[in-house]
Amino acid sequence: MNNEALDDASIAAAAHLKPIAEIAAAAGVPDEALEPYGRHQGKIDVARLGGGEPTGAVVLVSAMSPTPAGEGKSTVTVGLGDALAAAGHRTMIALREPSLGPVFGMKGGATGGGNAQIVPMVSINLHFTGDFHAITSANNLLAAMVDNHLHHGNALDLDPESISFKRVLDVNDRALRRIRLDSGAGRETGFDITAASEVMAVLCLARDMGDLKARLGRITVGFTRSGLPVTAGDLEASGAMAMLLRDALKPNLVQTIAGTPALVHGGPFANIAHGCNSAIATDTARRLADVVVTEAGFGADLGAEKFLDIKARAADCAPTVVVLVATVRALKMHGGRDKADLAGSDPTAVAAGLPNLARHVRNVRRYGYEPVVALNRFGTDGDEELAVVENYCADNGVRCAITEVHARGAAGGAELARHVGALLGQTPSYRGIYPPDADVEEQIEAIVRHVYGGDGVEFAPEARAQLERIRAHGWERLPVCIAKTQYSFSDDPSLLGAPTGFTVRVRELVPKTGAGFVVALTGTVMTMPGLPAAPAAERMDVHDDGTVAGLF
Repeated sequence: MNNEALDDASIAAAAHLKPIAEIAAAAGVPDEALEPYGRHQGKIDVARLGGGEPTGAVVLVSAMSPTPAGEGKSTVTVGLGDALAAAGHRTMIALREPSLGPVFGMKGGATGGGNAQIVPMVSINLHFTGDFHAITSANNLLAAMVDNHLHHGNALDLDPESISFKRVLDVNDRALRRIRLDSGAGRETGFDITAASEVMAVLCLARDMGDLKARLGRITVGFTRSGLPVTAGDLEASGAMAMLLRDALKPNLVQTIAGTPALVHGGPFANIAHGCNSAIATDTARRLADVVVTEAGFGADLGAEKFLDIKARAADCAPTVVVLVATVRALKMHGGRDKADLAGSDPTAVAAGLPNLARHVRNVRRYGYEPVVALNRFGTDGDEELAVVENYCADNGVRCAITEVHARGAAGGAELARHVGALLGQTPSYRGIYPPDADVEEQIEAIVRHVYGGDGVEFAPEARAQLERIRAHGWERLPVCIAKTQYSFSDDPSLLGAPTGFTVRVRELVPKTGAGFVVALTGTVMTMPGLPAAPAAERMDVHDDGTVAGLF
C-alpha cells in the first residue's frame, strides 16, 4: 500500500497489528509476565519476567531547539528502532506516554507519524491503560489528605501557607493555575498538569514497588510552623497512593507499524519536568533487547540534559549513542524566518540557523559523546537546504543522515541506523558537566553557563530564601531539574538561535524529595499550560462507527 498520501490516523488504522501475545513472545516476555489490555496492548509484570541484568545499549534520541509544532523526534525514534531491527539488531523502543494536554492543545499526539508510528495510535494517545488517571488519582488523594488533616485539627502543626503540593489534571486549563479552597484554612493553591506531578516523576524513577513506596513517603507537602518538613509518610498516605499505582507501575507493551516491540510508560514533560519515560521500562527493555532506542523531550538543552544528569545517574542507564534530530524548518526559524512562513526554500536562513544546532552538538560532546545528526526530511525541504546541513556536519566531523522514516518507514532510516550501529560497540563515555557533589546553586550555574551558553544566574528573593531552606534540610546535593522554555537556550522564548550575554532568572525552587530532585522554575514557564486560540480539540470528532477523526 502507498501510504504517502494518507494522514497519520489513516496509516495507523490501515496497519496490520499482531496480537500482543505474539509481540511479547517475540520480545522474550514469558506468558505469565504478560497482562493483556485488549488484543493489541498489555502490561509486563516485571517481577515475573525473570532473566538477568539490564545490559542492552541505550540509544538516546534528542533534538535541536524545536518549532512549536515539534521536529518529529518521536517519529525518528520509532523509525530508527524499526531500521535497527530490520538491520538485524534485537531492538526495543522505550517512549513516554502522551499527555492529553498537548493532544487536545497545539502539539498533537506523541506516537510518531506516517510510517513510523507506535500502535494502536488512538488508544495510546487517549486513555491507553489508565496510567495517567492512576497518577492523577494518587496525586489528588494526597492533596485531599493534606486538607483533611488541616480540617481535623492539624495535629502536625502544618503551616497552610507553606503547602506546595498541588492537585493535578491531565488537561491544559489556565483557569486552574490559581484557585482558593473553601476548606484547608481557606488557602490559595492551584492545579498543575499531571505530567508535572511529582507523583509522575516518582513513578518514572522508581525501580520497583518498594522503591515506589519509599519515594512516595518522602514527598514533601509543606512545612510545620517551626520549619520542619511534612511528608506524605507523615500523613500516612503513601500506602494508599502506592495501591492506586500498583498497575500503573508495570510498563506498557505495544508495537510499531513494522512490528517492533515498544514499551510506552510514564510521561513527564521536559520543559517543566524531567522528560523521560520510566526507569523501569528502560531497564525492562535493556533486559529483553540488545539495543533500546529511547527519547528525551524537546531540545537537548532540556530533555538530554535531564536524561544524562538525572535519569542516567538514578537508573544507571547512560546511553551508548546520542542522536540529535534536526530539521530544515527549525533551522530556518532559528535563522530568522517567521515561524508561520517556514515552507519556502531559503538556504541562507538554514545556514543562519546552524549556530543553534552547533551548540547542541557542542553540548553532547561536553557529555562525552559524538552525536549523530538525524536530518528529518519534510516534503517541503529543498535539496540545497539539506545540503547546507550536510556540509556543516561534514566540515565539523559530525555523522549525519537524511532521515525519511515518516514517508518510508524503516527503509527511510537505514542510513541513520548504519551510523548508530557503527557506534554501538563503544563503551558509554558519559561525563557530567558538574561534580557529583555540587550543590543546587552550583548545578544551576553550570547548566546555564555550559549547556545554555548564558552568563550566569539571578535568583529572585523568594528563590534565594527557598535555597537557604533547601540547604538547611540537607537537600542541596539533589540534582536540579530546570523548568524552562523549550524554544530558546535562554529563559526567554523570543531569543532564538544561539543567544549569548543573557542571564537566567530563577523565580522559585521547589524540592521534590520523593522524586529526588529540586525543580528550578525560570522565566514565565507554567506548570499548568493553557490552550491555544484554536486548540486541536476543535478539529476532532468520532464517527458513528467509532472511528476517530482529527487526531494526529
